[in-house]
Amino acid sequence: MYARILRLYEAAFGTEPTDVRALGADGSARSYHRLVGSDGSTVIGGVGPEAEENEAFWSYSRAFRSIGLHVPEIFATDAEAGVWLMEDLGDTTLFAALDAERRRAPGSFPESMLPAYRRVLEWLPRFQVEGHRVVDYGVAYPRAAFDRQSIQWDLNYFKYHFLKLAHVPFREAALERDFARLVDLLLAADTDHFLYRDFQSRNVMLRDGEPWFIDYQGGRRGALQYDVASLLYDAKADIPDSERASLLEHYLDALEAVHPVDRAQFLEVYPGYVLVRILQAMGAYGYRGFFEQKARFLKSVPYAARNIAGILESGLPLDLPELETVFRRIVDRWSDEPDGSPSPAGLRVGINSFSYRRGYPGDETGHGGGFVFDCRAIPNPGRQERFRDRTGLDTGVARFIEALPEAGAFWDSVRALVDAQVDTYRARGFTSLTVSFGCTGGQHRSVYFAERLAAHLRERYADVGLGVLHRESARWPRPAGTPTTE
Repeated sequence: MYARILRLYEAAFGTEPTDVRALGADGSARSYHRLVGSDGSTVIGGVGPEAEENEAFWSYSRAFRSIGLHVPEIFATDAEAGVWLMEDLGDTTLFAALDAERRRAPGSFPESMLPAYRRVLEWLPRFQVEGHRVVDYGVAYPRAAFDRQSIQWDLNYFKYHFLKLAHVPFREAALERDFARLVDLLLAADTDHFLYRDFQSRNVMLRDGEPWFIDYQGGRRGALQYDVASLLYDAKADIPDSERASLLEHYLDALEAVHPVDRAQFLEVYPGYVLVRILQAMGAYGYRGFFEQKARFLKSVPYAARNIAGILESGLPLDLPELETVFRRIVDRWSDEPDGSPSPAGLRVGINSFSYRRGYPGDETGHGGGFVFDCRAIPNPGRQERFRDRTGLDTGVARFIEALPEAGAFWDSVRALVDAQVDTYRARGFTSLTVSFGCTGGQHRSVYFAERLAAHLRERYADVGLGVLHRESARWPRPAGTPTTE
């Protein structure tokens, strides 16, 4: 992973980065790293396993930038390796800003966030109308339009990955009849626009107070209603109905500046797009949460259930009896839950690295349980002169270890054992687990695997607390200018 990004960086900028830091990725197979240059400048390196998806992102990015839309510049790409370098837009998403405001003043939707949401909705019509004129739908992935087939995929996503995995009962034939009616309503809209597809608060970056936009690689032809519904019914954003109504009007005002709008016709079909977007999102929560066991995605389910409760109260846009029955079961089961985690919170995993020369780490928790993994069977990077003064936090050391077949087999075994133990401990309500990695000096291999496990658990379990202690860190050599990924 690092090697592919680093080769592209060196080819593009003629030098190695001084630091590479892994960034979190929300629910996708793509991964991102921040690369720091010798002058302190940064770029984002992306790795994507789907060649067609990568090509769509690069193509759309260049098209949008050609008309002045706020998207990252693509500096370099390697289609064969599936990596690219792009402009660094910072770390503040619209959702992160909203969450920070809520922490400062818990309660209702913070009024201070309304200007940012209005600004985002002023940009959306430009993507939908002006962007539509310049993008090449020939590279759209996985489909060029949000047509009947594409909509049906989303509805089945909800059916198979949420309803079935969550064991919500339904009559399949009756639900399929409701789905067919819903699709007919959706296709009555004007679908000759750019549909961003995942226009939600985590895909909007705020830089110097202005919104910038990412993750539009799933874009295709479609209706205007879908994207505004995506933003306003973004589950954990939890926008009140009164604010949704005013923001929708603000969007329609902005849309009128670039495209004629029949508001009555728009609003007639809009509730159907609200429904299909919620169904698609719940399918994603089910797939990521129940199937992939990434618990943080299930925390969005109660918010979505409360959105559904509001829709039921105002009435569905069509006679959809089986879908209404399913919705009521979802509301009854989830709408009063504080979060969607299927297991008790409270487990904390303490991760240690240590040197066998100084013995095993002591038990600070009092429970006396956990794993100790011996990393000494893996070749020691510290025996090489170039790594002697480095640690397992250093990108060069990480790349060396990752290239070793022994390391891959070791990591697979560790991950399987720890995941199984964490799953059991969470289910049984245990509160503490310790995982320690030992090597000769407690500087290279043990440190690398401790950090790797922490990153893995942080991604997989949103409700698990983590602590990482490198016991020998006070003894590490620290030559001036040594790059690390701390």
